[in-house]
Amino acid sequence: QVQLVESGGGLVQPGGSLRLSCAASGSILKTNVMGWYRQAPGKQRELVATVTSGGSTNYADSVKGRFTISRDNAKNTEYLQMNSLKPEDTAVYYCNLKQVRALNIDDYWGQGTQVTVSS
Repeated sequence: QVQLVESGGGLVQPGGSLRLSCAASGSILKTNVMGWYRQAPGKQRELVATVTSGGSTNYADSVKGRFTISRDNAKNTEYLQMNSLKPEDTAVYYCNLKQVRALNIDDYWGQGTQVTVSS
């Protein structure tokens, strides 16, 4: 089992910045993909960004150039630096970790952290 604990959400004005963190613990394999997803009220959960254990990143078009995902493999922690925040970025942000074990994909989620962008 893997446990994911997010931190860093909150209320910020449009144009502001926030940094989310997600600490993973438990049975973590060396090769995995960590990511951030978000879910706004009345909408489906959507991908924000992912980063592999090798450092390759992927972003949703809506956040490219504003958000940066990174990770510290030694600490099993990932980060999401969010700049130039917009009201439409308001959502619950979820940390995710995927890894392959015995040909099965293990898929773990954090409890979510609220990000609210409002003046």
